Amino acid sequence: MINIGLSGWGDHELGGSRGKLREYGAHFPIVELDSSFYAIQPERNYLKWLQETPDNFSFIIKAYQGMTGHLRGENPFEGGIDQMFEVFMQSIRPVQEAGKLKAVLFQYPPWFDCTKPNVAVLRDAKARMGDVPLALEFRHQSWFTDDMREKTLSFMRSEGWMHSICDEPQAGIGSVPTVLEVTHPEMTMVRFHGRNVGGWVQNSETNWREVRYLYNYNQRELQEWKGWLLELHKQTREVCVIFNNNSGGHAAGNAKELMEMLGIDYEGLAPRQLDLF
Repeated sequence: MINIGLSGWGDHELGGSRGKLREYGAHFPIVELDSSFYAIQPERNYLKWLQETPDNFSFIIKAYQGMTGHLRGENPFEGGIDQMFEVFMQSIRPVQEAGKLKAVLFQYPPWFDCTKPNVAVLRDAKARMGDVPLALEFRHQSWFTDDMREKTLSFMRSEGWMHSICDEPQAGIGSVPTVLEVTHPEMTMVRFHGRNVGGWVQNSETNWREVRYLYNYNQRELQEWKGWLLELHKQTREVCVIFNNNSGGHAAGNAKELMEMLGIDYEGLAPRQLDLF
């Protein structure tokens, strides 16, 4: 199965209005939840989102920023890293119990380079998360240099990490190449960040975060990915594709176009009020 969705449901005009998960679920079978990165969500939010989605809908939940080294300033949890992981695990339990959790995505920052201490960080995170399915995405090139690429992939396979493959601008050490390798038999992720090289690296512009993901994939680029996705799917039971190029409103259209190229017509989605695509 190749499941295609978007990063968040609030940035897209689906069904004639903005920000409604029920309407999003009429178009796509999965979503990447990124609000969990900025704050550990209360259980009531997850219970609400579970009620608003069809039975066969699934969530990819982004790990809280303190769990991946993005946190600036002090840890807000008095009990430190132990409490932080415990609270996160408790918060996502309803999604697990409902059978709607595809994976928790651990996306590490551009300064998280390939070193022994950071390998230990990965092992610690994996141990703390227990049997929760985990996807791993790097943002530092050192993990995939010629001499480290196979070691990194071998580590991910032996430790049970699903690979989150990136399509992103090649803008120096703080970006990774597209590494078309499966590390887990159950699932592989592919995340489309766009190819806006000029906007990728943080700069002094106040709207930098909006510009960063501003990209509209063309037909040739998506056609190339169609072939790659079909090859990946031969090696893993499921491929989950997430379009994160949201700031220009292109993600939903790109996702729909790729679905059409692959001949995908999902069954069991929520009732659709109005199909704008």
